[in-house]
Amino acid sequence: MDSLYLLLDLGSLSIPFIFSFHPKLKFYTYWKSLFVGILFSMLIFIPWDVFFTIKGIWGFNSTYLLDLKIFHLPIEEWLFFICIPYACVFTHYALLYYFPNLKLSKNITKIIGHTLTLSFLIISIYNYDKWYTFINFSLATILIFIVTNKAPKLLQSYFLTFLVMFIPFLIVNGVLTGSFIENEVVWYNNAENLNIRIFTIPIEDSIYAFTLILLNLFVISLKQNSKK
Repeated sequence: MDSLYLLLDLGSLSIPFIFSFHPKLKFYTYWKSLFVGILFSMLIFIPWDVFFTIKGIWGFNSTYLLDLKIFHLPIEEWLFFICIPYACVFTHYALLYYFPNLKLSKNITKIIGHTLTLSFLIISIYNYDKWYTFINFSLATILIFIVTNKAPKLLQSYFLTFLVMFIPFLIVNGVLTGSFIENEVVWYNNAENLNIRIFTIPIEDSIYAFTLILLNLFVISLKQNSKK
């Protein structure tokens, strides 16, 4: 099925896009800030993606792809960095609209933030010889440290909303990594990661998703604060 990855991208985007025009949610008012966040995150993640693909740290199964690549990446991978952040950021704000008190206390948020920062730093240093693990956890370390100190209110809610987003993540990323289908859409060189899986998903992918979404939300929060 050469359109599977494309269908996963568009399927993830479809419902959030439609409900972006809901008269109560009005998510379209976030578009300008969101697209800045998406562009900024792509400037970080796309070069990383291209490098990893060229070096064989991960790759893509052409069976599930359209025959179109840009800088060694299938067009579906480019769309991933638009569709998935859009869907997840929408989910974050939709949850906060319907559950405005969905947040942790400041103290618990700081404890979690500092604990994750230290833990991810140790993991990245200890696994400096594994490219995916090292770069993934290093970026997460830096970002969590910055957000914990610059935008702790964001983390008060994000630590909880991410748990909700983690459920569809398991489904979509599960398919990409081989769950429910004959072969994986995205394959990994296990010599460059911890070789620990959540079902078929490398543990690093969960941190990758956490960082990608948080980066977009952080940029949006900076844009919103600059308007005040």
